[in-house]
Amino acid sequence: MKKSVKNTILLLTLGMMMSCSQSSKKSDETTKPVDTKILVKTSVAHKQTIDRIQEFTATVESEKTNNIAPNAPVRISKILVEIGDHVVKGQKLVQMDATNLAQLELQIENSKKDFERVDELYKIGGVSKANWDAAKMALDLQVTSYNNLLENTQLLAPINGIITARNYDDGDMYNAAKPVLVIEQISPVKLLINVSEQYYTQVKKGLQADVKLDVYGDEIFKGEISLVHPTLATATRTFTVEIKLANRNERVRPGMFGRVILNFGKKEGIMIPDVAVQKQIGTNEKFAFVVKNGIVERRVVMLGIQNGDMCEILSGIDVDDEVAITSLSRLDDGKEVTVKND
Repeated sequence: MKKSVKNTILLLTLGMMMSCSQSSKKSDETTKPVDTKILVKTSVAHKQTIDRIQEFTATVESEKTNNIAPNAPVRISKILVEIGDHVVKGQKLVQMDATNLAQLELQIENSKKDFERVDELYKIGGVSKANWDAAKMALDLQVTSYNNLLENTQLLAPINGIITARNYDDGDMYNAAKPVLVIEQISPVKLLINVSEQYYTQVKKGLQADVKLDVYGDEIFKGEISLVHPTLATATRTFTVEIKLANRNERVRPGMFGRVILNFGKKEGIMIPDVAVQKQIGTNEKFAFVVKNGIVERRVVMLGIQNGDMCEILSGIDVDDEVAITSLSRLDDGKEVTVKND
């Protein structure tokens, strides 16, 4: 009996000692300071020689587009071409109703006979110079009207090109809502791109350009700058540049989506990983976080050329600055961080 009591007391004593030990351990853990600094990885801004290659997106456009239509409502007698037909300048495309033309032609014949009689009388003094001038003017006006009507009765192609639209059928009444036909010149074709003002002094007429079209994958079409607009858009600080492709085989068609690549030569620039650059929501402002002595500094940056997964910094960051490349969503100006790059 005594031995049993002693064992019970011993067990209770051991239990109390273990409980005190665990309580002491928890107390130590509670009072131990917690490191609240954000862990980040950084990359050092460095100088690098890069190709100044810029890519611009654009849609292919025809060199010229002409709407073929008469200058007054009239019935269409015969359309002589179809969509997809190639035409040459001066080719007859549409025959409009010629009733008025025939009537005017008859009137001109009668006016010519009247003028010939007046002319004979004038030569022998039978009529005055004023009468002769009036007869001549009436005939000339009718001839001019005839030529104008003829131009709008037989519609001719003003350019070499391809028919891209036909909006009427034979016998329809032309109503001026749409042209009868549309001709587009697709040899050459052009692309219009908007270029940042920083390149204004380097973009010159005749500069070579490579063009890739999504439909042809990585195949490169050779073009050149044919026009540089002289003014810049104040809202975007860009200017418009026209790229022309000869397109002699007509593989490139208006409406295709293209990418224009311009090479402005080599330069030395400050480079950082593009993942370090953030964009301010609601604005076009871009920024990065520079880490100095464990403190984050938010810097507004201006970007230059994209080179793979690196981007050029034109302003806002200096060589040897450390920029954060992780935990960016948690960072802000003045935050304390711990740099861990291993």
